[in-house]
Amino acid sequence: QVQLVESGGGLVQAGGSLRLSCAASGRTFSRHAMGWFRQAPGKEREFVAGINWSGGNTYYIDSVKGRFTISRDNAKNTVLLQMNSLKPEDTAVYYCAAASRTSWYIGVRPHEYDYWGQGTQVTVSS
Repeated sequence: QVQLVESGGGLVQAGGSLRLSCAASGRTFSRHAMGWFRQAPGKEREFVAGINWSGGNTYYIDSVKGRFTISRDNAKNTVLLQMNSLKPEDTAVYYCAAASRTSWYIGVRPHEYDYWGQGTQVTVSS
């Protein structure tokens, strides 16, 4: 069982930065791939970035490549999402998710993840 708690959301102007943090409980964090998803009002939940169990593989959607960076610290049971050059279209609730998987693969669909956090709101003003 893994419990996830996100933090770091807030209101920022376009062009600004935020760093989201996801703290995980449980002894098996290092055996999970991690992902960040987001959901804007009236839209489906969307994959944003993912990192495999070892941190050796990462994947981003095209719209955030070069602006967002995902990282993890298995010793601290934490995964981070550094978001730079934020745009109004990045506004959404951001969710951290964990998938029980020790491979190179990073899932991009919600059903590929086993555990979810409660979400943190990110609002980017123009």
